[in-house]
Amino acid sequence: MKTANQFTRKLALAGAIAALGLMAVAEPALAQRDPAYSAARAAGQIGEKMDGYLGVVGAETGDLRRIVNDINIKRRAVYAQKAQENNATLEEYALSAGCQLILKTEPGEKYQAPDGSWQTRTNAAPQRDSRCP
Repeated sequence: MKTANQFTRKLALAGAIAALGLMAVAEPALAQRDPAYSAARAAGQIGEKMDGYLGVVGAETGDLRRIVNDINIKRRAVYAQKAQENNATLEEYALSAGCQLILKTEPGEKYQAPDGSWQTRTNAAPQRDSRCP
């Protein structure tokens, strides 16, 4: 059972992420939306993971790993800063960001379901972790 402090912190964290509109998260990712990133995302070769980071879906290549690593390094730096500002752990902030990023996927894009499997987003709401705000 969650303590009142954990619940309050989770709500505050969710509010902080929503208030930011994930701009801090999106900026590094948008900066990397080069043609290779866009093509890999559209082809379902990379997708959003529950932990707030990108993952390679299926066969990994050096180029896919480079794209994913570059974006994930930038995301981690943003998450660390925002977690500190919101009195949360890096993992808590990254999970909350992952919940929001999965919600923002578009039909046809890949995302990681709570069971760890890769799913293709449809018009329906994506499967999300029970810890998502």
